[in-house]
Amino acid sequence: MSNRRADHVARPTFRPHPETPRGTPRRTRSRTFLRASDGVPIDAVYEPGASGRDAPDLVFVVAHGFTGDADRPHVRRIAEAFAHHGAVVTFSFRGHGASGGRSTVGDREVLDLAAAVAWARSFGHARVVTVGFSMGGSVVLRHAALHGDGSGSGTDAVVSVSAPARWYYRGTAPMRRLHWLVMRPTGRLVGRYGLRTRIHHRDWDPVPLSPVEAAGRIAPTPLLVVHGDRDGYFPLDHPRMLAEAAGDHGELWVEPGMGHAEHASGEELLRRIGDWAVARAG
Repeated sequence: MSNRRADHVARPTFRPHPETPRGTPRRTRSRTFLRASDGVPIDAVYEPGASGRDAPDLVFVVAHGFTGDADRPHVRRIAEAFAHHGAVVTFSFRGHGASGGRSTVGDREVLDLAAAVAWARSFGHARVVTVGFSMGGSVVLRHAALHGDGSGSGTDAVVSVSAPARWYYRGTAPMRRLHWLVMRPTGRLVGRYGLRTRIHHRDWDPVPLSPVEAAGRIAPTPLLVVHGDRDGYFPLDHPRMLAEAAGDHGELWVEPGMGHAEHASGEELLRRIGDWAVARAG
């Protein structure tokens, strides 16, 4: 799984999705196939939000967790919650849903997010907040570190929920199962046919920038790290490492009773994240 061009600025192209007829007005709900900078087609959805705000306002770009996609009910629920605060872009990472390619489990996915952010800005939104969950939480960190150059695919604030701080962590039973799924041929078959996730068979080469290294490079972009104290995948040393690396530009919320990622994110937490984004995204 090569990271050779992960810092390349995306120049996405847009192909209409069958759900979105040609001639659909901008700033209305639309669905498009983006093309990441390495050529992989990415299924993406834009929704103007329930707030009725005009184009220069805020747009959330939601990066789902491993085995999710733009049409999964838990991803739709997240999008609906953030729509009360601004417009929302959801998309399916490579190897997930209707997108092309195969999942590299957080490596090349940074290119998918860069394409989605550039598309979100093409609607005229001046402020972009990326919100990632689990694998997506690691991707938003790396994206902010690699695309913070004002190129059009950067972000104004970052929210990382239930993310790892370091790669190859196997300290919990769910993470040992995930490594079997990714690293073994039988596991990849289960991923493809049981979880609708197509996983790349190659190892990372080179190993991508770690989430904790990325968190240290995001400043001055505001960063919110959210983690549950009952997360079964990553214990609390992971979010604490991320927040410490971010320094004064990072903020840590440890949520009592919360488990892992989208399924564990309640409506009250999503409302608070939305309020934080409105206040911190410039």
